[in-house]
Amino acid sequence: MILAGDVGGTKVDLALYSFDGGKLTVVRTKKFPASGYASLQDVVLEFLKDPDVERKVEEQVVAACFGCPGPVKDGHLKLTNLPWELDSRDLSKILDIEHIFLINDLEANGYGIAELGPEQVFELEPGDKSAIGHRALVSAGTGLGEALLVWNAAARRHVPLASEGGHVDWAPRNPLEIEMLIWLQAKLKGRVSSERVVSGLGLKNIYEFLRDGKKMEEPAWLRERLETEDPNFVIGTTGEDGSCELTAKVLEMFTAAYGAECGNMGLKLLAAGGVYLGGGIPPKILKTLKSGPFRQAFLDKGRLSPLLHTIPVRVILEEKCALIGAAAYAEARAAELSGHSERAASTP
Repeated sequence: MILAGDVGGTKVDLALYSFDGGKLTVVRTKKFPASGYASLQDVVLEFLKDPDVERKVEEQVVAACFGCPGPVKDGHLKLTNLPWELDSRDLSKILDIEHIFLINDLEANGYGIAELGPEQVFELEPGDKSAIGHRALVSAGTGLGEALLVWNAAARRHVPLASEGGHVDWAPRNPLEIEMLIWLQAKLKGRVSSERVVSGLGLKNIYEFLRDGKKMEEPAWLRERLETEDPNFVIGTTGEDGSCELTAKVLEMFTAAYGAECGNMGLKLLAAGGVYLGGGIPPKILKTLKSGPFRQAFLDKGRLSPLLHTIPVRVILEEKCALIGAAAYAEARAAELSGHSERAASTP
């Protein structure tokens, strides 16, 4: 049995997995509000002691992996949005699990991609489907996460490398975006990173720029909804269904900036194996992603545009991708250390 976790700033998503015919099979999963717990081990112990979980755990948990935001150094991590310090050795002792690993959350997503089926991915751009090579992962959610998936030809698999690429400088590409850069510099009192535009926070920033900087009309009904509901949900849904000119323009600018950044990653990595869009936002705005601004910005790379035409672009639809990836990583690393593979043992 494998324990996997996706640790965020507001929630902790945990799951137990077994293997059937070499494929991961979920046994039990549950989400916990992070703010209600003093440590990660408290969350995990409550999960494992749940009667429903105890009834399903007929064998020992042999390995665990937790995908977490931020850089992991020597099995140690200090979370930025939670007052938690994590150490894989301490967790192993407390939870009585021999093999415990901490990896970056985008790294976990990267490992999850290899486990996904065709129905769990949406193809935006076909590219050259026969090409094999590096992949890029650009995830827009609460923040902007990026990872490199380096193709290991000898092992015939991708090796995810975590990065903090979402925090690089944002580069405007046209007069309207230049206006927004100047507006954001004044609002933020300095530097503007890509995450300030391509993320949930970015949706809010673009909205305020268009409303306050460009004086686009904010309907009264929209203002009321923004005050009582999740702003990003309201902006996303009303922009997608076309019921509001302002929010539709927000999504147009957002997807253009997203496309430009994905194209940048495609160039930097020569991502013949594809660029993958992760995070919670892309699956919710597929109509806008397909409408044109994303594709135009993705391909708009001057003399290198023909290269971008060969790169597939795919949206990850599976919201548990990071959990799946953490489980896959835990099993593979534990198999290397112990000499026993849960995955291989499940295959006739």
